[in-house]
Amino acid sequence: MVPLLGRPFLAYQLALLRQHGVTDVILACSYRVDDVRQALGEAEHLGVRLRYVVETEPLGTGGGVRNAADLARGTVFVLNGDVLTDADLTVMRRFHESRGSRTTIFLSPVDDPRPYGLVETDADGRLLRFREKPGPGEPITTNTINAGIYLIDAALLTRIPAGQVVSIEREFFPALIADGVPCFGWSERAYWRDIGSPAAYRDAQVDLLDGRVRSPLPPPGERRDGSWVAPTARLAPDARLVGPSVVGEHVEVGRRAHVGPLSVVGDGCRIGDDARVEGTIVWEGVVVGAGATLRDSIIPAGVTIGPHASVGPGAVVEPNTTIPAHATVRS
Repeated sequence: MVPLLGRPFLAYQLALLRQHGVTDVILACSYRVDDVRQALGEAEHLGVRLRYVVETEPLGTGGGVRNAADLARGTVFVLNGDVLTDADLTVMRRFHESRGSRTTIFLSPVDDPRPYGLVETDADGRLLRFREKPGPGEPITTNTINAGIYLIDAALLTRIPAGQVVSIEREFFPALIADGVPCFGWSERAYWRDIGSPAAYRDAQVDLLDGRVRSPLPPPGERRDGSWVAPTARLAPDARLVGPSVVGEHVEVGRRAHVGPLSVVGDGCRIGDDARVEGTIVWEGVVVGAGATLRDSIIPAGVTIGPHASVGPGAVVEPNTTIPAHATVRS
């Protein structure tokens, strides 16, 4: 639910699915479900039907999918909830069908696979084994990693014990391979980023602004000099907006203030006179005092930045906090 360019991140995954003909989506969730429902409802505005399956206790990556499996039939896409990608799911499905696969995993090539678990395949793409993160001195046998998008025969999900904590990567997939179930890896040089860290989350928004992601969702607002500005935003005549940036609904930008480049200002924010917001992701309802400076940072909802305070680079502020006037916050 974290915002990317002012939209809930999940909206980008739903738009990707819709782009490739998937319109019936089941959300396996357990945390702050009411917030998701309030933000997205059944997601009709995104062209899909969104249904919710709630875990009373966290069940892991496999158990959570199993908890939703009773609503699924045929072949299903399974997406990790923290991956931004523009992978061609239509081509992935064609590969899956052409190989007679019952489980296909999107494998992303990376420059340095050591921080990730490795997935080894044969020359035809058939899965051979999963390896944990290589330790110091261990050989790196492949540069392809599990990218968190799967195409699975829904009948296989009944192999996962209901109501139990199960890892889909460490238990379910290796068991399929051991039992000789046809499982393949599909690789494409698509954009792919796990947004699970503050730095990666900020970089994902920069990539969207720079057009590195082929997203079916354009930035919100009206195009203005290389930026996107909501119709209800109010910028002082002498405020400066440097693209690419996004300015949300009901934002107020004061006199001589400077916003951008590579900044996102969420709905209902107030940017004071002479303030500077550069390379920073600002969530909704943030107040930036006169003369304050924000650089290459993440400012969550409800934060108040005092006049002439300085935040960043690399800082991540706690939600609903106040940074005193003239204070300095660094990473």
